[in-house]
Amino acid sequence: MMFQVLIALAAGCASALMFASIVSGALIALLLFYLAPLPLMVAALGWGVVAAAIGGLIAAAGLAALVSFPYAIAFLLTIAVPACWLGHLALLARPADAPQGDAAPLEWYPIGRLVVWMAGFAATTTMAALFSLGTDGAAIADGLRSGLQRALGPRSTPGSDAALIDALAAIAPPAAATVAMLTLTLNLWLAAKITAASNRLGRPWPDLRTVTLPPLTLAVLSLALALSFVGGLTSMFGKTISAALFVAYGLTGAATLHTVTMAARNRLFLLSSAYALMLIFLWPAVGLIVLGLGDAFLNLRQRYFQRRSMPPPPSH
Repeated sequence: MMFQVLIALAAGCASALMFASIVSGALIALLLFYLAPLPLMVAALGWGVVAAAIGGLIAAAGLAALVSFPYAIAFLLTIAVPACWLGHLALLARPADAPQGDAAPLEWYPIGRLVVWMAGFAATTTMAALFSLGTDGAAIADGLRSGLQRALGPRSTPGSDAALIDALAAIAPPAAATVAMLTLTLNLWLAAKITAASNRLGRPWPDLRTVTLPPLTLAVLSLALALSFVGGLTSMFGKTISAALFVAYGLTGAATLHTVTMAARNRLFLLSSAYALMLIFLWPAVGLIVLGLGDAFLNLRQRYFQRRSMPPPPSH
């Protein structure tokens, strides 16, 4: 128990320092800020959600005392709660159906549902941040424009870059949701890798090529896209949710890409080239989203295994 408390203390302090580093304004601080959930996720996956929750509360208390109470609340909502809940879900399991007399294997919480939870957290935390600028669409948009005007610096005069600022303000909410979704995914993956390397991961490593999203996700995405054209605050909600879910389908698109290239002779070159293009130009990532949506509609991975007379692995 004492060791668990020490782990919680270390994880909480590390997470709080990484979260608070953004105040310095240094470029490295931005990376540390995005990795702030990592220590708590490692604690959750390796030592249990109680250790992560204690660490999160310790971190929030320290931030409230040293920075401000609103800063501590922001840490709890955007870092501690997602880290603890995702770590808890990742370790959930139940006995699977087994022939009579055989020991029942464990059925672990599906990774696809974890991805949907991450999309929900990304959209929720983004909207919560936007509400700090105002309570309606016009006020939030004005707040975004004012912040962007300041960010452009003294070389920009009010009204001179109005079109650019309006465009950036329009894409800011979905862009923030996209970044939040990607960083949550990266943090959970890194935490699982760290705990697996130290033999502390309490579940077997899943086959990520089989990750599928729940069928209802398509309906939610369709509704969010429809809301994006309504206008005002509703449109911001729709765009934010759509962006997070598009990233989720991009992840299943990556799983599909890894599956349909299994028999390719130059598979390593194809995959590395695809990811390099995405990192350099960004827009090729749309191809992964299209591939993920295509798999959701057409069962591309299942058809691949059927065409090769191979039994598909269990989906996650």
